[in-house]
Amino acid sequence: MKTNINLFWVLAAFFTLLAAVYVVWEILAVGRVEWVGAVAIALCAVLSVFIAFYLRLVYRNQGGELAEDRLDADIDDGEAEQGFFSPWSWWPVALAGAAAIAFLGLSISFWIVAYAVPLVLVAIVGWVYEYYRGNFGR
Repeated sequence: MKTNINLFWVLAAFFTLLAAVYVVWEILAVGRVEWVGAVAIALCAVLSVFIAFYLRLVYRNQGGELAEDRLDADIDDGEAEQGFFSPWSWWPVALAGAAAIAFLGLSISFWIVAYAVPLVLVAIVGWVYEYYRGNFGR
């Protein structure tokens, strides 16, 4: 994790330098600052700082090295619990389809969103309460 932290600090320094070069270059070439590109590059630097800071906090609070950081670690040492995933659930597909219809409605015509929002709500409720009914009820 130390390598990742250092990588993001290097990226933050790079994007900061790049933002300065970009602003100076635009002033010399055009005579004014092109704000969209300057802000975008500066925000890349800010995002790199956020990620590096967060990784540093996690590294400090976890109290040890990751298996990926140790030279004597085996592949099995890095395995961790990934969570529980429903193997035969159709609700994620239904939610993806309903969300696609909702975003289609936002881009084409707003009346489509009125039909998509109930579908999204039904898919979310179905996915959340999947293990409370039917064959998988507990």
